[in-house]
Amino acid sequence: MIVWIVACQGKSNLNNESPSDCRIIQHAMGETCVPLNPQRVIALSLVDNVIALGIKPIGATFIETGIDSLLPQTTQIANIGTRTQPNLESILRLKPDLILGLDWNEVSYTQLSQIAPTVLVESGDTLDWKRWFKVYAEALGKTQEADKIMAAYQQRIADLQKQLGNRLSTTQVSVVSFWADTARIYLKQSFSGQIINDVGLSRPDAQNKQTVNENLSLELIPQMDGDVMFLMADSSASKLTEFTNHPLWSQLKVVQQRRVYEVDGEAWISQWTTVAANRVLDDLYNYLIDEWK
Repeated sequence: MIVWIVACQGKSNLNNESPSDCRIIQHAMGETCVPLNPQRVIALSLVDNVIALGIKPIGATFIETGIDSLLPQTTQIANIGTRTQPNLESILRLKPDLILGLDWNEVSYTQLSQIAPTVLVESGDTLDWKRWFKVYAEALGKTQEADKIMAAYQQRIADLQKQLGNRLSTTQVSVVSFWADTARIYLKQSFSGQIINDVGLSRPDAQNKQTVNENLSLELIPQMDGDVMFLMADSSASKLTEFTNHPLWSQLKVVQQRRVYEVDGEAWISQWTTVAANRVLDDLYNYLIDEWK
């Protein structure tokens, strides 16, 4: 049994270390003094950002299929629960020297910060994935590596823009998902929507909104149309069958031109990392360049 001793504290967690022993990181919960060279890192979320920066976490969140990651399964990374329900006892046993996550773990922040210096990035109402990556890099002492990763991302975008040529401004990209009981379009502030916007591709009018997503009913199927559609569906997506069997579906220009492409929902919707961003770019290259040659 673990007994937690919680002292009154404000939004500062300096971990009883002097600034010469650590560096102060500003984050969603205030400021935390983190080790200069952390060796035992736990990722409560955005696991791939840690791995992309060259650090193998000792513990990470898991989903049904394994580590909550787009990367190949990595051995010797301990299961510390899920994104929203990390297991504090498992984390304590691993003796981390740094814990990283999103601020939806705020409920357990006080307990987490007693285990190790804890940095939580602010989620808010936006998916500010580039800022999250920057804060992770600062906490890990990997800002130069992060700059190189983001420069490579921008270079890929510039190359894609060049290859698209005139089609860059004339191709409307639709992003759609189907789940067991929901059909949804993804708009400009969604993760993939931000990447599409970075590239400079346009969106259908119904999807050209500064928000994340909207659910659709059958009569709103025309809002899914575009010059190309990227579609995501889970294995039990009964809504997909319902929508694709509806007469309005076959009237979509993108369906008639056979430019509907199924992509990975984890990458396009729910990972929010530089690894996922590059997977989205992979799909844009594959279907907008290679497929259309």
